[in-house]
Amino acid sequence: MNIYDISQEVFSCSVFPGDPQPTRKVTQSLKKGDICNLTELAMCAHNGTHIDAPYHFLDNGKTVDRVALESFVGPCYVTHHRGNVSENDAKTILEKAGKGRERILIGGECTVTAEAAKVFADAKIRLIGNESQTVGPINAPREVHLILLGAEVVLLEGIRLENVRTGNYFLSAAPLNLGGADGSPCRAYLIKE
Repeated sequence: MNIYDISQEVFSCSVFPGDPQPTRKVTQSLKKGDICNLTELAMCAHNGTHIDAPYHFLDNGKTVDRVALESFVGPCYVTHHRGNVSENDAKTILEKAGKGRERILIGGECTVTAEAAKVFADAKIRLIGNESQTVGPINAPREVHLILLGAEVVLLEGIRLENVRTGNYFLSAAPLNLGGADGSPCRAYLIKE
């Protein structure tokens, strides 16, 4: 069995333009005579490798604690793409995905277009993941988010797939159980039998 960590390290991670960088503060230290080492952290729910729940763009959408864990854990398909993911690209990805078609991860410098988002939403996939800090165009992410999140397709953004080959895997990317939150950091990894 091979395990592939596809998460970013939190304190050095990429952040969406304008979002705060995660920070770490040592509040207790064995070296200073405290009883233990203790870290306090501050971060945006969308830093590094993270989940977008429907509530991120939809006031009546599900919050991260209300999305079924099955959306984040199960068979998936990894592919790689450069540039815009078109409607035809999305159809081809779904055709090749086989048993992993409910969870699609796209590696590379790519942007999911609104047309591709509609294909994925119509196919009723559970999750789509990408390496960028946003699934749609970085300067105008709203439309793609509304299409996908409106269809209750959760987003796994900020993954790292450069060392993962195209194919089927088992994904585990469960978010933290943050009540009422629009997103959550997660430790995403793939398993290949």
